[in-house]
Amino acid sequence: MDHEHEGEAEAGGVTAEARRAFDRLVNFTDAVVAIALTLELLPLIEIPGPTGDETIWTLLSANGAQIYSFLLSFLLVVIMWVVHNRIFNVMQTYDSTILWLNIGWMLSIAFLPWPTAMYGEAGSEFNNGSVGVGLIYWLNLAAISGFGAAIAFHASRHPELLEPGAAARGWLAQRRRARLRGPVFTLYLAFIGVVSEFLPDLAPWLALGLIVIGRVFSENPGKSRLRSRASSQSPGN
Repeated sequence: MDHEHEGEAEAGGVTAEARRAFDRLVNFTDAVVAIALTLELLPLIEIPGPTGDETIWTLLSANGAQIYSFLLSFLLVVIMWVVHNRIFNVMQTYDSTILWLNIGWMLSIAFLPWPTAMYGEAGSEFNNGSVGVGLIYWLNLAAISGFGAAIAFHASRHPELLEPGAAARGWLAQRRRARLRGPVFTLYLAFIGVVSEFLPDLAPWLALGLIVIGRVFSENPGKSRLRSRASSQSPGN
């Protein structure tokens, strides 16, 4: 191919310019996540160390709510970033819908450190659910999950955004039950937010249900590998 056609469509109909734009979007998104996760730690840094007869164990107990909210937010954001990364790994470009959905996803993550800090300041009893702090916190997490699920849904309906052959492998080849994991996560996080308004002490325990949802709506790894291997081999092999 001549150099003058360098900017024209490559394999899959995507130009070099479009690929560079997509790479910049991925890098920008990862930077936002990294900064937001770092900001999550700031409320813990401001906790003074043990003084006098206080031990590290009493200090941890007294600040258990802040530690819990940090660890929970960090873990959930990492999990949702992994899913987001898995989606973007099979994409080669984006359209305006993906762009705005991704902006919403980044906005939700960048906003999260604030409700996380407020939720942690509620104390070990989490007794401020009635004033809406718990609701904002859990709905913020639901928004991150919801934007991620919407990105996955839109990408799966537009094969021109995907790498060649991506529709036949990876997360796009998962069963319908596995694909429902994102929407179910979103609804469950919103449900915890509503519960936190009336039963704030129960809300943190309900987070354990996310583990159950992850298992119930996950693709069986063994079956997934067998199906992927079978699809890559010819009937005669």
